[in-house]
Amino acid sequence: MKLLFCGDVVGRAGRRAVCDRVPQLRRHLELDFVVVNGENAAHGFGITPEICREFFQSGVDVVTTGNHAWDRREMLDYIVRENRLLRPLNYPQGAPGLGANVFTANGGRRVMVLQVMGRLFMDPLDDPFAAVERALLDHRLGHSVDCIVVDIHAEATSEKMALGHTLDGRASLVVGTHSHVPTADAHILRGGTAYITDIGMCGDYDSVIGMEKTTAIVRFVSKLPTGRLEPADGDATLCAVYIETDDQTGLARCVAPLRIGGRLAPVWPI
Repeated sequence: MKLLFCGDVVGRAGRRAVCDRVPQLRRHLELDFVVVNGENAAHGFGITPEICREFFQSGVDVVTTGNHAWDRREMLDYIVRENRLLRPLNYPQGAPGLGANVFTANGGRRVMVLQVMGRLFMDPLDDPFAAVERALLDHRLGHSVDCIVVDIHAEATSEKMALGHTLDGRASLVVGTHSHVPTADAHILRGGTAYITDIGMCGDYDSVIGMEKTTAIVRFVSKLPTGRLEPADGDATLCAVYIETDDQTGLARCVAPLRIGGRLAPVWPI
């Protein structure tokens, strides 16, 4: 199976990159499944039903979120109705929507996607490690599902790496999101799980992690309240990670970053 996971989409520039590029990427790479982290897609903060529909129409199969999942209040109702939109699994009991679900990909293959949020330097949610273990009680890679993708939305690289090693051999891909900066450590762990600490963002890199740089710099320099941060709207780089899995075991056969457009040097997985 061939799968692409696109990093955090920031604002209109990131949305353009995803909606313009994903149809081409599905054809050129013969992708079976596409996941996008969309939690910054609505002007940098949250996501809306309309944006979700744009992603799905462009060929995205699943949208994950993160700490900005509830920034747009209309999502509270929409996420209950749309099971292709996921929020972190380790939100307290009673949070609307799903943190994990099983989807059907090309050829009838079953793909489980789940997301957790880290706790180091972030909101003190429930234990992400325990949440993943509970979600995997009823699903085994290569048996009940053909592919398992885990999005850990976290600040700390150590927490992301620890989850990757914890799930090694039991997931197809463990991918870090949230920092908006691509890391250079895409590789296959000893047990066969593909891993990367952070994919990076789909957004304009002439910015401060996707936000217009002048206002962001003033905040750091002055330590005073400023105007609202606005997403940078220049040419965006689409940052993603590509994996191929073994059809029998569901484990990774290869993993590689993909970066196209914008200011970052292009990287192609094949």
